[in-house]
Amino acid sequence: MLKDWFQKKPRYATLTPPVTAPEERREAIPEGLMNKCKGCGDILLAKELEKHVKTCPRCGYHFPLSAAERIEITLDEGRFFEYDADLATVDPLGFPGYPEKIAKAREATGLREAVVTGEGTIDGMPVVFVAMDSRFMMGSMGSVVGEKITRAAERAREARRPVVLFAASGGARMQEGILSLMQMAKTSAAFARLREAGVLYISVMTHPTTGGVTASFASQGDIILAEPGALIGFAGRRIIEQTIHQKLPDDFQTAEFLLKHGMIDRIVHRKDLRAELSLILRIHGEGARHGGRVAL
Repeated sequence: MLKDWFQKKPRYATLTPPVTAPEERREAIPEGLMNKCKGCGDILLAKELEKHVKTCPRCGYHFPLSAAERIEITLDEGRFFEYDADLATVDPLGFPGYPEKIAKAREATGLREAVVTGEGTIDGMPVVFVAMDSRFMMGSMGSVVGEKITRAAERAREARRPVVLFAASGGARMQEGILSLMQMAKTSAAFARLREAGVLYISVMTHPTTGGVTASFASQGDIILAEPGALIGFAGRRIIEQTIHQKLPDDFQTAEFLLKHGMIDRIVHRKDLRAELSLILRIHGEGARHGGRVAL
């Protein structure tokens, strides 16, 4: 029919979508929904990350954990009785900006300091538990951090309870000067007394464990474990290379390098860590009941 020949053809218009600024696009994605893996660069959903105890299911990279998260995944049902929660840092040297940094760290983390100490159980076995939190001024050790760790070691010695300590630190806190460095000797002496009393101390080095913390209590464990890929060392790679005028190995100051050179006992994936701690505590308990420790 003629009318079919002269049907109106549909007209199409090209619509240009509104340009969204990068900042607006970022705001459209709820914060905390996704994380980028620092190991392989993959984007991971937060729920997927939680399911794998904050480790990358693709490359195995271990994301840092807060002290609260360490408690949750290590102790029975996350039950924890905290020690010395009222201890708070002051500004002994009048260091410029230090009180403001402390206040900012407290607000951001909900913690009073960079370490949490207390007690709980692992598969029913009581332990004194210490967890450092790198979100609080990179887990740096000042007077309060050293005091809390020392008191925890002393309580463990008196109660004859094993210590499980998770280290995560950038080292001694420069804002407290020599008072911070003194904590290396104080904590070391406390753990030496613990060893003399025959009380088990398990040190777990996580990323990063550096500076004065590595040079003191973190390296004094009867058994020293580490998470895969953890940075563990005293001085930085660049400073060491400039001092000795040598190129260091690519894996220098990693948990794997330290294991190879006999400085730690074992590398344990985070998903297996609670079971590993339980095994060590159980073997140690059997050894104590039979008059001595059982070698692993």
